[in-house]
Amino acid sequence: MELAADFAFQPLDNDQQIAAPAAVQAAAAPVGGLGPLAGLAGNWSGQGFNTIWRPHTGASDHFLELNVTNDRIDLEVINGNIPNRGLVQGNIFMQGLTYLQQIADANVKVNGAPAGLHMEPGIWINIPATTDPQEPATIARLASIPHGTTILIQGSAGTASGGPSIPAVSLTPFTIGQPNQTVDFDEQHLSKTTRFRTSGVGLTGIVQAMLDNPNSVLTENAPNVASTTRLHVTSTAGTIRGGGTSNTAFLTGTKDGPNANAAHVVATFWLQTLHGDTEPKRLQYSQTVLLNFAGLSWPHITVATLTKA
Repeated sequence: MELAADFAFQPLDNDQQIAAPAAVQAAAAPVGGLGPLAGLAGNWSGQGFNTIWRPHTGASDHFLELNVTNDRIDLEVINGNIPNRGLVQGNIFMQGLTYLQQIADANVKVNGAPAGLHMEPGIWINIPATTDPQEPATIARLASIPHGTTILIQGSAGTASGGPSIPAVSLTPFTIGQPNQTVDFDEQHLSKTTRFRTSGVGLTGIVQAMLDNPNSVLTENAPNVASTTRLHVTSTAGTIRGGGTSNTAFLTGTKDGPNANAAHVVATFWLQTLHGDTEPKRLQYSQTVLLNFAGLSWPHITVATLTKA
Protein backbone atom coordinates (compact mmCIF):
# COMPACT_ATOMS: atom_id res chain seq x y z
CA MET A 1 0.00 0.00 0.00
CA GLU A 2 1.21 3.47 -0.80
CA LEU A 3 -0.51 6.68 0.23
CA ALA A 4 -0.81 9.59 -2.21
CA ALA A 5 2.12 11.95 -1.72
CA ASP A 6 -0.18 14.88 -0.96
CA PHE A 7 -2.56 13.05 1.40
CA ALA A 8 -2.65 14.24 5.02
CA PHE A 9 -5.35 14.38 7.68
CA GLN A 10 -6.30 18.02 8.32
CA PRO A 11 -8.57 19.56 10.99
CA LEU A 12 -11.85 21.09 9.80
CA ASP A 13 -13.61 24.13 11.25
CA ASN A 14 -15.98 22.11 13.39
CA ASP A 15 -13.02 20.30 14.99
CA GLN A 16 -12.27 23.45 16.99
CA GLN A 17 -15.28 22.73 19.30
CA ILE A 18 -16.21 26.43 19.46
CA ALA A 19 -19.68 25.66 20.78
CA ALA A 20 -18.73 22.73 23.00
CA PRO A 21 -19.40 22.88 26.76
CA ALA A 22 -16.43 24.03 28.85
CA ALA A 23 -16.03 20.62 30.50
CA VAL A 24 -15.84 18.94 27.11
CA GLN A 25 -13.37 21.52 25.79
CA ALA A 26 -11.12 20.93 28.80
CA ALA A 27 -10.87 17.23 27.97
CA ALA A 28 -10.66 17.73 24.22
CA ALA A 29 -8.03 16.99 21.65
CA PRO A 30 -5.27 14.98 23.30
CA VAL A 31 -2.75 14.00 20.62
CA GLY A 32 -0.92 10.71 20.90
CA GLY A 33 1.80 11.09 18.26
CA LEU A 34 3.31 7.85 16.96
CA GLY A 35 4.76 7.10 20.38
CA PRO A 36 5.98 3.49 20.66
CA LEU A 37 4.97 2.79 17.04
CA ALA A 38 7.53 5.21 15.59
CA GLY A 39 10.18 2.52 15.16
CA LEU A 40 7.91 0.42 12.94
CA ALA A 41 8.14 2.79 9.95
CA GLY A 42 10.09 1.30 7.06
CA ASN A 43 10.52 -1.88 5.05
CA TRP A 44 11.16 -5.13 6.90
CA SER A 45 12.01 -8.58 5.56
CA GLY A 46 13.26 -11.91 6.85
CA GLN A 47 12.31 -15.51 7.52
CA GLY A 48 9.96 -17.24 9.89
CA PHE A 49 7.81 -20.27 10.62
CA ASN A 50 4.08 -20.82 10.17
CA THR A 51 1.85 -23.57 11.57
CA ILE A 52 -1.84 -23.91 10.79
CA TRP A 53 -4.35 -26.67 11.46
CA ARG A 54 -6.61 -26.65 8.39
CA PRO A 55 -10.08 -28.18 8.23
CA HIS A 56 -10.12 -31.35 6.11
CA THR A 57 -12.96 -33.43 4.75
CA GLY A 58 -12.67 -37.19 4.50
CA ALA A 59 -10.64 -39.59 6.60
CA SER A 60 -9.48 -36.80 8.93
CA ASP A 61 -11.16 -33.57 10.01
CA HIS A 62 -7.81 -31.75 10.16
CA PHE A 63 -4.50 -31.27 8.34
CA LEU A 64 -1.39 -29.67 9.87
CA GLU A 65 0.37 -27.34 7.44
CA LEU A 66 3.94 -26.33 8.29
CA ASN A 67 5.87 -23.64 6.41
CA VAL A 68 9.30 -22.09 6.55
CA THR A 69 8.43 -18.59 5.39
CA ASN A 70 9.76 -15.54 3.61
CA ASP A 71 8.11 -12.60 5.36
CA ARG A 72 7.89 -8.94 4.36
CA ILE A 73 6.13 -6.01 6.07
CA ASP A 74 6.15 -2.50 4.58
CA LEU A 75 4.94 0.29 6.89
CA GLU A 76 4.30 3.92 5.95
CA VAL A 77 3.49 6.81 8.30
CA ILE A 78 0.03 8.35 7.84
CA ASN A 79 0.48 12.11 7.49
CA GLY A 80 -1.42 14.32 9.92
CA ASN A 81 -3.47 13.65 13.03
CA ILE A 82 -6.36 11.20 12.63
CA PRO A 83 -9.44 12.73 14.33
CA ASN A 84 -11.95 10.83 16.40
CA ARG A 85 -14.90 13.14 17.11
CA GLY A 86 -16.28 12.81 20.61
CA LEU A 87 -19.63 13.30 22.29
CA VAL A 88 -19.26 12.43 25.98
CA GLN A 89 -15.58 13.35 25.72
CA GLY A 90 -14.07 15.89 23.38
CA ASN A 91 -12.21 14.95 20.22
CA ILE A 92 -9.02 12.96 20.30
CA PHE A 93 -6.37 12.86 17.59
CA MET A 94 -4.35 9.77 16.79
CA GLN A 95 -1.37 8.97 14.61
CA GLY A 96 -0.55 5.74 12.81
CA LEU A 97 0.94 3.78 9.96
CA THR A 98 -0.46 1.77 7.08
CA TYR A 99 1.13 -1.59 6.36
CA LEU A 100 1.14 -4.43 3.89
CA GLN A 101 2.39 -7.85 4.95
CA GLN A 102 3.24 -10.62 2.48
CA ILE A 103 4.21 -14.14 3.50
CA ALA A 104 5.37 -16.90 1.13
CA ASP A 105 6.54 -20.50 1.56
CA ALA A 106 10.34 -20.56 1.30
CA ASN A 107 10.39 -24.25 0.32
CA VAL A 108 7.64 -24.48 -2.28
CA LYS A 109 7.79 -22.64 -5.60
CA VAL A 110 5.10 -22.07 -8.22
CA ASN A 111 6.33 -20.99 -11.67
CA GLY A 112 9.72 -20.32 -10.12
CA ALA A 113 8.41 -18.04 -7.36
CA PRO A 114 7.80 -18.87 -3.69
CA ALA A 115 4.18 -19.95 -3.12
CA GLY A 116 2.15 -17.16 -1.52
CA LEU A 117 0.52 -17.99 1.81
CA HIS A 118 -0.78 -14.73 3.25
CA MET A 119 -1.38 -11.10 2.32
CA GLU A 120 -2.62 -8.55 4.85
CA PRO A 121 -3.26 -4.82 4.50
CA GLY A 122 -3.80 -2.94 7.73
CA ILE A 123 -3.19 -0.01 10.05
CA TRP A 124 -1.36 0.47 13.33
CA ILE A 125 -2.62 3.38 15.45
CA ASN A 126 -1.42 5.03 18.64
CA ILE A 127 -4.36 6.15 20.80
CA PRO A 128 -3.95 8.75 23.56
CA ALA A 129 -5.37 8.23 27.04
CA THR A 130 -9.06 9.10 27.41
CA THR A 131 -11.34 10.02 30.31
CA ASP A 132 -14.69 8.77 28.94
CA PRO A 133 -14.18 5.88 28.52
CA GLN A 134 -11.44 5.96 31.13
CA GLU A 135 -8.60 4.18 29.34
CA PRO A 136 -4.81 4.56 29.37
CA ALA A 137 -2.85 5.22 26.20
CA THR A 138 -3.24 2.19 23.95
CA ILE A 139 -2.14 0.84 20.59
CA ALA A 140 -4.29 -1.01 18.06
CA ARG A 141 -3.86 -2.98 14.86
CA LEU A 142 -6.63 -3.15 12.29
CA ALA A 143 -6.27 -5.77 9.55
CA SER A 144 -8.11 -7.48 6.69
CA ILE A 145 -7.27 -11.05 5.72
CA PRO A 146 -8.31 -12.34 2.26
CA HIS A 147 -9.60 -15.67 3.62
CA GLY A 148 -12.53 -13.70 5.06
CA THR A 149 -11.57 -12.30 8.46
CA THR A 150 -11.11 -8.78 9.78
CA ILE A 151 -9.52 -8.09 13.14
CA LEU A 152 -9.21 -5.22 15.62
CA ILE A 153 -6.64 -6.10 18.24
CA GLN A 154 -5.50 -3.64 20.87
CA GLY A 155 -3.23 -3.42 23.86
CA SER A 156 -0.21 -1.69 25.31
CA ALA A 157 3.43 -0.94 24.63
CA GLY A 158 6.55 -0.51 26.73
CA THR A 159 10.29 -0.15 26.28
CA ALA A 160 12.97 -1.79 28.43
CA SER A 161 16.70 -2.30 28.24
CA GLY A 162 18.08 -5.56 26.88
CA GLY A 163 16.61 -8.17 24.59
CA PRO A 164 13.06 -9.50 24.49
CA SER A 165 11.64 -12.08 26.87
CA ILE A 166 9.85 -14.49 24.54
CA PRO A 167 7.58 -17.10 26.17
CA ALA A 168 6.91 -20.57 24.79
CA VAL A 169 3.72 -21.18 22.78
CA SER A 170 1.89 -24.40 21.98
CA LEU A 171 0.18 -25.59 18.82
CA THR A 172 -1.76 -28.28 20.71
CA PRO A 173 -5.54 -27.98 20.09
CA PHE A 174 -7.99 -27.82 22.98
CA THR A 175 -11.72 -27.99 23.65
CA ILE A 176 -13.34 -24.66 22.74
CA GLY A 177 -13.37 -22.42 25.78
CA GLN A 178 -11.37 -24.95 27.85
CA PRO A 179 -7.63 -24.33 27.23
CA ASN A 180 -6.63 -26.93 29.84
CA GLN A 181 -8.48 -29.71 27.96
CA THR A 182 -5.84 -30.33 25.31
CA VAL A 183 -5.93 -32.97 22.58
CA ASP A 184 -2.62 -34.28 21.22
CA PHE A 185 -2.47 -35.51 17.59
CA ASP A 186 0.07 -37.61 15.68
CA GLU A 187 0.61 -34.70 13.27
CA GLN A 188 2.43 -32.80 16.04
CA HIS A 189 5.20 -35.41 16.12
CA LEU A 190 7.52 -35.67 13.12
CA SER A 191 8.53 -39.18 14.22
CA LYS A 192 4.95 -40.40 13.59
CA THR A 193 3.78 -41.20 10.06
CA THR A 194 0.61 -39.44 8.91
CA ARG A 195 -0.95 -38.39 5.63
CA PHE A 196 -2.40 -35.30 7.24
CA ARG A 197 0.71 -33.15 7.66
CA THR A 198 3.06 -31.30 5.31
CA SER A 199 5.61 -33.70 3.84
CA GLY A 200 8.49 -33.92 1.37
CA VAL A 201 10.27 -30.72 0.35
CA GLY A 202 7.81 -28.71 2.41
CA LEU A 203 9.47 -29.96 5.61
CA THR A 204 12.95 -28.74 4.64
CA GLY A 205 14.46 -26.95 7.64
CA ILE A 206 11.69 -27.98 10.05
CA VAL A 207 12.64 -29.92 13.19
CA GLN A 208 10.63 -31.25 16.13
CA ALA A 209 11.70 -28.42 18.45
CA MET A 210 9.83 -25.99 16.19
CA LEU A 211 6.59 -27.96 16.65
CA ASP A 212 7.13 -28.29 20.40
CA ASN A 213 7.49 -24.50 20.67
CA PRO A 214 7.19 -22.38 17.50
CA ASN A 215 8.70 -19.42 19.38
CA SER A 216 11.97 -21.35 19.66
CA VAL A 217 12.66 -20.06 16.12
CA LEU A 218 12.84 -16.54 17.62
CA THR A 219 15.32 -17.36 20.38
CA GLU A 220 18.04 -18.91 18.20
CA ASN A 221 21.25 -16.94 17.65
CA ALA A 222 20.04 -13.89 19.56
CA PRO A 223 22.26 -10.81 19.00
CA ASN A 224 23.32 -8.26 21.60
CA VAL A 225 20.23 -6.08 22.00
CA ALA A 226 20.43 -2.70 23.76
CA SER A 227 16.68 -2.07 24.16
CA THR A 228 13.34 -3.59 23.18
CA THR A 229 9.93 -2.00 22.61
CA ARG A 230 7.20 -4.58 23.18
CA LEU A 231 3.89 -4.13 21.33
CA HIS A 232 1.28 -6.54 22.68
CA VAL A 233 -2.23 -6.63 21.17
CA THR A 234 -5.16 -9.01 21.47
CA SER A 235 -8.76 -9.26 20.31
CA THR A 236 -9.91 -9.56 23.94
CA ALA A 237 -7.67 -7.02 25.61
CA GLY A 238 -8.62 -7.56 29.24
CA THR A 239 -10.23 -4.45 30.66
CA ILE A 240 -9.83 -2.40 27.46
CA ARG A 241 -13.20 -2.02 25.78
CA GLY A 242 -13.71 -3.03 22.15
CA GLY A 243 -11.69 -5.27 19.87
CA GLY A 244 -12.61 -8.55 18.25
CA THR A 245 -12.76 -10.56 15.04
CA SER A 246 -15.36 -10.77 12.29
CA ASN A 247 -15.69 -13.61 9.77
CA THR A 248 -17.53 -14.35 6.53
CA ALA A 249 -20.54 -16.67 6.44
CA PHE A 250 -18.40 -19.49 5.04
CA LEU A 251 -16.06 -19.35 8.02
CA THR A 252 -18.69 -18.97 10.75
CA GLY A 253 -21.01 -21.65 9.29
CA THR A 254 -24.54 -22.39 10.49
CA LYS A 255 -26.23 -25.15 12.54
CA ASP A 256 -23.69 -27.70 11.27
CA GLY A 257 -20.88 -25.70 12.87
CA PRO A 258 -18.12 -23.47 11.50
CA ASN A 259 -15.80 -24.30 8.64
CA ALA A 260 -13.03 -22.43 10.49
CA ASN A 261 -14.06 -19.50 12.65
CA ALA A 262 -11.19 -17.17 13.58
CA ALA A 263 -12.34 -16.58 17.15
CA HIS A 264 -9.36 -15.00 18.88
CA VAL A 265 -6.08 -13.27 17.94
CA VAL A 266 -3.11 -12.37 20.12
CA ALA A 267 0.19 -10.98 18.85
CA THR A 268 3.39 -9.58 20.29
CA PHE A 269 5.92 -7.56 18.28
CA TRP A 270 9.40 -6.88 19.68
CA LEU A 271 11.15 -3.85 18.14
CA GLN A 272 14.84 -4.17 18.95
CA THR A 273 17.70 -1.67 18.89
CA LEU A 274 21.06 -3.39 18.69
CA HIS A 275 24.15 -2.07 20.45
CA GLY A 276 25.74 0.53 18.18
CA ASP A 277 22.46 1.46 16.46
CA THR A 278 20.38 4.56 17.13
CA GLU A 279 17.02 3.10 16.02
CA PRO A 280 15.31 -0.31 15.90
CA LYS A 281 16.52 -2.38 12.98
CA ARG A 282 15.38 -5.81 14.18
CA LEU A 283 11.74 -6.85 14.49
CA GLN A 284 10.42 -10.15 15.81
CA TYR A 285 6.81 -11.17 16.26
CA SER A 286 4.69 -14.09 17.40
CA GLN A 287 0.99 -14.31 16.58
CA THR A 288 -1.58 -16.94 17.52
CA VAL A 289 -5.02 -17.16 15.91
CA LEU A 290 -7.50 -19.65 17.34
CA LEU A 291 -9.47 -21.34 14.54
CA ASN A 292 -12.59 -23.02 15.89
CA PHE A 293 -13.94 -26.09 14.10
CA ALA A 294 -14.87 -29.70 14.96
CA GLY A 295 -15.39 -28.76 18.61
CA LEU A 296 -11.79 -27.64 19.15
CA SER A 297 -9.73 -24.45 19.10
CA TRP A 298 -6.78 -25.05 16.77
CA PRO A 299 -3.80 -22.67 17.25
CA HIS A 300 -2.54 -21.06 14.04
CA ILE A 301 0.89 -19.70 14.98
CA THR A 302 3.10 -17.42 12.86
CA VAL A 303 6.53 -16.15 13.93
CA ALA A 304 9.33 -14.32 12.15
CA THR A 305 12.54 -12.36 12.59
CA LEU A 306 12.84 -9.36 10.26
CA THR A 307 15.44 -6.69 9.63
CA LYS A 308 14.90 -3.16 8.33
CA ALA A 309 16.08 -2.51 4.80
